[in-house]
Parts: sequence; C-alpha cells; structure tokens
Amino acid sequence: MRATILHATRDIRLEEVPDPTILRPTDAIVRVTATCVCGSDLWPYRGINEVRSPRAIGHEMVGIVEEVGPEVRTVRPGQFVIAPFRYSCGECAHCRAGVHTSCVRGGQGWGGLDGDGEPTPACQGEIVRVPFADGTLVATPEVPDDAMLPSMLALSDVMATGWHCAVAAGVQPGETVVVVGDGAVGLSAVLAASRLGAGRVVAMSRHEPRQAVAREFGATDVVAERGDEGAERIRELTDGVGADRVLECVGTGDSMSQAFASARPGGTVGFVGVPHGVEVPIGTMFRSNIGLAGGVAPVRAYLEQLRDDVLAGEIDPGKVFDLTLPLDQVAEAYAAMDERRAIKVMLRP
Repeated sequence: MRATILHATRDIRLEEVPDPTILRPTDAIVRVTATCVCGSDLWPYRGINEVRSPRAIGHEMVGIVEEVGPEVRTVRPGQFVIAPFRYSCGECAHCRAGVHTSCVRGGQGWGGLDGDGEPTPACQGEIVRVPFADGTLVATPEVPDDAMLPSMLALSDVMATGWHCAVAAGVQPGETVVVVGDGAVGLSAVLAASRLGAGRVVAMSRHEPRQAVAREFGATDVVAERGDEGAERIRELTDGVGADRVLECVGTGDSMSQAFASARPGGTVGFVGVPHGVEVPIGTMFRSNIGLAGGVAPVRAYLEQLRDDVLAGEIDPGKVFDLTLPLDQVAEAYAAMDERRAIKVMLRP
C-alpha cells in the first residue's frame, strides 16, 4: 500500500509500505475512501514540532471495512465507517465518561504504537489497521455517496473538535459567541455555536473565502481586526460588555490572548487549538471570573449525534473542504494549506 511519510521540514512523500494486517482479535482493517490534511499536521511540516526521523502522518479518515478480528461485534466488512483521530476501547472508566482521548487502553493517535507496542498506520494512506474497532469506529446505515463524503470526513476531527470547543465553553441559546481562528476547526466552531442556538456568532477572520464559509455556517458578524483593535471591535458589537463565550481554535499565544481580551467578565473561553507558546492569564481569570475549558476533543463521544445530523441534512460541515486532490498529490495538498491557498484539502486514494 501507499502511505504519506514526513521526512523533514516541508519534505512530504508518498511511499510504498507494507499492508497492515489483523494483529489482535479486536482489530479491523479499513480501506480508506477519503483522508485529509489537518492544520495540526502543519506544525511538524513547518518544523515547529521537530521531526527527528521519517514518520507516517495523518489522523483523519473514512473508509470501508475490509476485515475484522473474531471479537469485533459492531462493525462488519462492507460497512462505511468514520474513524476519530484517536482510537479508544470504549469500555474503560474514561471512555464511559466520554473522555475517549484519555482511554487507558487506547487514547493514542494514528501512526504510532498501540498499547501492545504494535505500529498503527497513519491515515494519509490506503489502508489502516484500527485497534479496538468496536470502541473506535462508527458506521453509517448505508455507504454515503460522494456528495456526502466531505461532511462525513469532517466528523473525524474538525467538526467534532469545533463542537467540543462550543460544548466545553458552555454555549447557551441566545448568547454572544466569538470564534478566534478561521481554519477548518474555527469554521466548524462557528457552525457548532449556531447549531447550539447562539444568538450572535462573531467570526474573527481576515480572509474573504473563509468569511463566506463562516456566514454560511451561521456567523452573524465578521471582525477582521486583531489584538487590541479586535477586542475593541468586539466590545463595540456588544455594547461594551464582551462575549459570553469565546472559542479559541488556533493554539498560539496571540490567539489565546485575543480570546481572553474578547470575553466578558463571568464568561468562558473554550479552547481546542493545540497549544504552542500559550500562557494562561490566571490573573485576568481571577479578577474577571473568566473560565477556561476544553482540550483535546473526544471525537468518539460526539460521533453518533453528528453523523445523524449530517444524514438528516441539518449540518453540512464538509464545506470546509475547498480543494480535493488525489493521494499522489499529497505534497501539493500540504503546500496549499501551508500557503493558505486552501482551507482544508481532501485526499482521495
């Protein structure tokens, strides 16, 4: 099979690697129908996260089950499945509490070693071995057509991550919500806040194509300013009060500062951006009673609900994909996102 390997900064290649096989009775083998490049993949691609040796990359995929181990009960060959960006057993205390990313038996990402020390292929390839298939994979009643494929793929990470940000922040009907970040996760957070009934959703974005998607997803206002000017613009929109909830979807020190500067006293900042150089302003939190909640999204906890919303036509998160390429053009996919020529790129093996 072919899989994407990151060798060094901006050195991404599609290479031949051995086909994965069933190693444990709880495994499944999934042939990838679609995968994609994530904003968090750009951290190592850009060299911000050190790449010490070549490694497989990619953590989002949907596909068709080809084979299952003898103990797998909830999925079967021929089914279309969505895979969260981390696998989980579904049975431990943390999984039962909905924090699948802290699974004591799984909780790992693709492209590393599973709990038994066996390698798991990353998702930017043609075939993936899925540990704990019953606890990880979510099937659809039928194989979706190509028109629905982008939205199903979005559920494997960005839509569920944006949803987690809104849920963690405690978005309530009628509230004012500001979203910091106009990547695929930020746009998904706009959609989530709108879906949860926010009365006003402000997207902070300087890019017209992303602003257009934000408005399609329910943004009532767009703010292009940043820093102190951005915070002042938010206050102008809220009669000097600030936002009830702010959703931080980037992960930088500047974006977190922007989030706290935009929040009202007594408000909450939800955060799902992978932190890089972030310091939490504990003094501001104390003085203004601003809360902070979020973290790595337990995608599996939300998948059935979001799948059903997509199938019912109530959300269409696949609009974050504005470029589709064949897998053998994966290097161009990374370049397009790195250079902000694309919001999010879908890859078809």
